[in-house]
Amino acid sequence: MTIKINKLEIENVKRVKAVKIEPTANGLTIVGGKNNQGKTSVLDSIAWALGGNSFKPSEATREGSVIPPNIHIVMSNGLVVERKGKNSDLKVIDPSGQKGGQQLLNEFVEQLALDLPKFMNSNNKEKANTLLQIIGVGEQLYELEQKEKEVYNRRHTIGQIADQKKKFAKEQPYYPDAPKEPISASDLIKQQQDILARNGENQRKRENLRSLEMQAIEVEKQIDDLKAKLFDLGKKQQAIESDLEIARKSALDLQDESTEELERNIANIEEINVRVRANLDKDKAETDAQDYTDQYDTLTVELEKVRQAKIDLLKGADLPLPGLSVVEGELTYQGHKWDNMSGSDQLKVSVAIVRKLNPKCGFVLLDKLEQMDLDTLSEFGQWLEQEGLQAIATRVSTGPECSILIQDGYVVGAEQPMQETQEAPKWKAGEF
Repeated sequence: MTIKINKLEIENVKRVKAVKIEPTANGLTIVGGKNNQGKTSVLDSIAWALGGNSFKPSEATREGSVIPPNIHIVMSNGLVVERKGKNSDLKVIDPSGQKGGQQLLNEFVEQLALDLPKFMNSNNKEKANTLLQIIGVGEQLYELEQKEKEVYNRRHTIGQIADQKKKFAKEQPYYPDAPKEPISASDLIKQQQDILARNGENQRKRENLRSLEMQAIEVEKQIDDLKAKLFDLGKKQQAIESDLEIARKSALDLQDESTEELERNIANIEEINVRVRANLDKDKAETDAQDYTDQYDTLTVELEKVRQAKIDLLKGADLPLPGLSVVEGELTYQGHKWDNMSGSDQLKVSVAIVRKLNPKCGFVLLDKLEQMDLDTLSEFGQWLEQEGLQAIATRVSTGPECSILIQDGYVVGAEQPMQETQEAPKWKAGEF
């Protein structure tokens, strides 16, 4: 059951002389008036009566009064709360007549409901921690946020390295006409020697050809000169001519290979290898850059999974108000951080969290609502009615939005008590 304030009577507390109020059960009850008339004293009196001596004003007794403070509050559950007498002792009476104390009030009075600015003025981290404490996911969210932070930092570092690698690769020179591997001088010299050897063999064959041609000429001369030896020389001629034919055919397809390119490569080997190494460096730099880019993309996916887990965790939580969340350790509402919320939204969030802290507490005290324009005030009041919440607030105003007006410690238009004496004031007939 949600418990609210049905009636309250206050006498001689701070600036209040004698005030009686019956707050509206659901919605906003505005205590209006000019400055220094006793508006805030009404809220201080309620906080003191219900919250205990930690809320007691340092100068509780009205200045100039010989009568001690007297506070009388009737709650919606039938409890009667009183503070009166010289020591302003607390007395709590339940509907059956049994007496209780502060412990009984603490069951349904939320401390922040009496001191909402304590929550509203806390920093963003403290607000978020209060919300997480309520919905019971603080430890899990902390673990997810730590993991998110770790993955984000890793991804950030990888991203920086990837950018550096890309920049380095882009700055490297590249020679498309250079070989894929560095050239070895010994390999080039060996190739040159092989070609020279083959050319030498070709030369030997040419010399052999010339030798055979000379022999043929000599034989022909011998044939002319030595007819007698024709038979023997004829055989020799046939053999030589056979060899000659073979040699001619062999020499016909011979072609010397040029060593000019090898000689040029040997002369320019260092320049070529510089280009080759430059190309290899560029290829490696591009490979490294792509590797770190792939790592960055992988960590981005992991980071999104962690963030989604946080969203799912808060979606599944029993939040005090739709649209509330915690992002990067800070409380947000409808996607806005505290300093970007409207005054009305800040109050909605605060009141909703207070209600969630103690669902039995159906009321909240609000001071200085003059910062709100009338439209915002109306919107906030409608939200309170919709939520079944009671708010007792003060506002420096004498306008029609005020439920009651206080002037010089009294409710304007209400019957005032008789002249103050050493006894408690006597209210005129018709009051309460």
